[in-house]
Formats: sequence, structure tokens, C-alpha cells
Amino acid sequence: MHVGSLPSLVIRALRRASGAVTAPRLAVVLLAVALPALFLSSFQAAAQPRTQLTAAQAADQVLTWTADNSMTAYKSVPESATAGPATIVFENSAATGNTTGMTHTLTFDTSTPGYNHDVTLNIIASPFDANGGRHIAQVNLTPGKYRYYCAIPGHGQMTGELVVTEGGGEDTTAPQVSAQVAGDQDADGNYVGAATVTVSASDTESGVDTVEYALDGGEFAAYSAPVSVNQVGAHTVTFRATDKAGNTSPVDSVEFTVVAPQEEDTTPPEVTGEVTGDQDADGNYVGTATVTVTASDTGSGVDTVEYSLDGQPFATYTQPLSVNQPGAHTVTFRATDKAGNTSPVDSVEFTVAASQEEDTTPPQVSAQLSGEQDSAGNYVGSATVMISVSDTESGVATVEYSLDGGPYTEYPSPVSVTQAGAHTLSYRATDKAGNTSPVATLRFTVVAPEDDTTLPQVSAALTGTQDWAWNYVGSATVKLTASDVGSGLDTVEYSLDGQPFATYTQPLSVNQPGAHTLSYRATDKAGNMAVGTAKFMIVEAGGE
Repeated sequence: MHVGSLPSLVIRALRRASGAVTAPRLAVVLLAVALPALFLSSFQAAAQPRTQLTAAQAADQVLTWTADNSMTAYKSVPESATAGPATIVFENSAATGNTTGMTHTLTFDTSTPGYNHDVTLNIIASPFDANGGRHIAQVNLTPGKYRYYCAIPGHGQMTGELVVTEGGGEDTTAPQVSAQVAGDQDADGNYVGAATVTVSASDTESGVDTVEYALDGGEFAAYSAPVSVNQVGAHTVTFRATDKAGNTSPVDSVEFTVVAPQEEDTTPPEVTGEVTGDQDADGNYVGTATVTVTASDTGSGVDTVEYSLDGQPFATYTQPLSVNQPGAHTVTFRATDKAGNTSPVDSVEFTVAASQEEDTTPPQVSAQLSGEQDSAGNYVGSATVMISVSDTESGVATVEYSLDGGPYTEYPSPVSVTQAGAHTLSYRATDKAGNTSPVATLRFTVVAPEDDTTLPQVSAALTGTQDWAWNYVGSATVKLTASDVGSGLDTVEYSLDGQPFATYTQPLSVNQPGAHTLSYRATDKAGNMAVGTAKFMIVEAGGE
């Protein structure tokens, strides 16, 4: 509207007033018209003329605002619209409840961040203006939010938002939602002490209605402020958002770990052990007992849990322990947290009684080779054989092995084989019920190290009847013994009284009276040779 002179406004107001014009009534009319007119006289430059549109000009979409005597709120407003052309109707008249002649504006905000600023609209309406307080404008709306307000001084509470959605139909697009985790992090990316999760959501059509989150699989709750998580451990925050059209975003999540400040955690974990299984009348566990160890730590969190069965070295606990060996048992256990605090060692004691059923199953037995191997798979220098055996019923009684066809020997510990050459090791086990496993066999080859520089060990032993002068009476027997811990023996040889060396295969008997010298030597497979000499005297039997 165009703002005229103050006298013309007053004259029109008086003409519209019905009945006698009393002094109080005249004062009200003058005040309702004069004060806004004074404000609008300075506002006129920014106001745009608004005229009635023809039917051809009007858009299909009509948005209507009305005002009355209130200075704090419009009487009626639209809440949403569709992007595209729209007809704006603003009526501030006696028909809408304005009985005082108060002037109002419908002004679109073009400066506040967060709103659309592409529509410049400033309609000034009064019951006493040329249009009787009803004004129409044509605009083009884009998706987003518009802020509108009344620009008359003292009417600052008259404000609101218009949400504009995409044209072409109902809003079927879910909001966009994301989350960010913040806080102090250690070198591994864990959050020290606490982590704060901030969820952000936006919707360019009907607008965001609700944002929800759930912590570690719990129930969804309304999100109103950043979520602080200080419980030590791994966490998952899931989140979603719903717009005003009822569209809900897919559930998304962020995962993170909170650790306790190391300098503050001085409390060891709490650890307990529980024994379960079938029990007889005496409380013994029949056949087997299962020990479950549970640990918790409210500070830095549990790092390791360990157990020991019947005094054996501690081992890492990963699952419940099954004990089926008949007899009394003790399982000790402990736990260490991530700050290095270890709980006191605790224990459970129990007895396993053998099942009444007869044991007819032999033990399970296996063997494993270890040692340095060459490219052909041969063991260089030595090979170690370790035999493992178990029996789930009566228990293992004996374990035996045989090397290279020799007699069976009890297996007390891993067997080291250093003799170069091909070898066969057979093994078996017998349980306490007398069941013996089938014989199993390992075949392997030991070769000498290429850098063997150690001489063999070789010695001679003389036996026979001796006289008072230590002479051998009638004959003497010479036995040679040789060994090599490196590449292994290749040959053992001897020479009697300067004769050529011959291969030694068995003890040598000498009966020729007189002084004798026996030279001997041993050579290993690496070519190292060791030598020795034995001297002795043989006298005839019955001689002086």
C-alpha cells in the first residue's frame, strides 16, 4: 500500500466510524492510525505496492495470513507450502477481528541465517487503507524455510516459519542424518575417559521432526543434546531421524572405544571361578568337570585372564576348561587389566570320579618333529620328536617309543636324534584300563651340518688275565668305542704292530707273545679324524 498523509488517514478513519464520534472514541481512532502512520512514513521507501491480481494472474496455490487486534501473534497463518508460484493473501480488517484500526505488516526475512532469502515481501495493511486491509501478492517459493514477521514497532512477537517442500506431491524423502565422535584420543584411536557423540539431521522438504539414538543396543531415545559416554569399553551408537511427513531415515551407527586414563586405574580386575557338571552323592563330578572363569574391570578393562591346572604353568583362558582326569584337582586363576593391574590368585578345588562304564577306548597319540631343516626337508644336525597323548576316560598310563627298530622304551621327555642318516620312530600309548593305541610311525632323515669341525670321540679298552707285572697272560682283547655328535661317524679303523689299517667291526683278540702296539682312528662324515694308541705285553701261560 502507499502511505498517504496523516490528515487523509484520519479523515478516512472518521468517515468509516459509525455513530456519534465521542471524544474517547476519537482518541482511540487517532492513536490506532496516527502511530503506525508515523512509523510507516519512514518505512515507505522499502514497502512495495501490492494490488489485487486478476484471476489469470493468481497462482493455483493460495497462502493466507490474517491479523486482528493482537500485537503478539497473527490470527491465522499457513504452516507449509509447495515450491513454485504462490498467491500471498494478507488481510488485516474488521472482518478478521481488527476493531481498533491497528496497522500490521507481513514481512519476509531476508537476512537471518538458516532461512531462504529469495523472496522480498513487505505488505502493509490497515483496516482504513485503500484496500480495506486486504492485500494480495504473487511470489515464487523454493524448497526450504522462510521466516516472516510484523515490522511495526512493538509487534516483534508476531513471527513464524513457512516450510516449503519440493513441488510435485507428497514428501517421501527421509532426512539426512550423521554423527560425529569427539574427545581426547590415545595413540590407538581410543577415547580417553569419555567420548561425545553429536548427531546432526537435516530435511529440505517437510523438515526434521524427531532425532533418536540408542547406545549399545538399548532402546531408542529422543536426541536433544550431544551424548557423553564414559563407560570403559567398546560402544556403538545408532541413530535415526524422522521428518514431519513421517519419513524415517535408515538406521546408521558409529563405533568407538573408551579407555580409562592409565594414571588413574590402580584397581585390579575382579575374577571368579565356577565348577559345573554332574555330581555324585559325595559331591564328586562324574566323568568330567567344567571350570568357568569370569573377570570384570570397571577401569581400563580386562586385558588377559589366565588359569593353571594342578600346578602347571599359567595359560591364557579363552573358554571354559573341561577336566576329565579322575582324581582331585585345583584350578588357580588370575586376571590383568589394560593398566597392568593383576588380581590376587584365586582357586577352586574339586574331584573328578571315573564313570562307571568300562573304558574300551585306547588313548589318542600323536608325534611332532622339530628342528632346523634344509631345502630337502632333512633335519640338519639333529631332530627332536615330541609325543602327545590324551585319554578322555581312564587316563594315560604309559607312553613308549622305539627308534630304528630297537626295543620299546618309556617316553619321559622329547627324544633328540643326532645320528646322521634315515630314521624310523614308532610310538604307542596305553591307558589305565589297559587299552593300547595302534603303533604309529614317523620317518625322517638327519644330515650333518656343513660346518662340522669337531673330531669324533674314540677310545680303546683292553681286557684279559694279567700277571703281577700287568702283562696279559695268554691273550688280550681290544675293544674300540667311537662316537660323533656332529655329522656322525663314518669309519673306525685299526693297525696292529705297524700293519696296514683295517676296518674295525668287532673286538680284536691278540695272543702272540711279546710287546704289541695298536693304533686306531675314527673319521666322521665331515672328514674329521681322531687317532689313538694302545700298548701292551702278552706272556705265555705258565711262564715266569
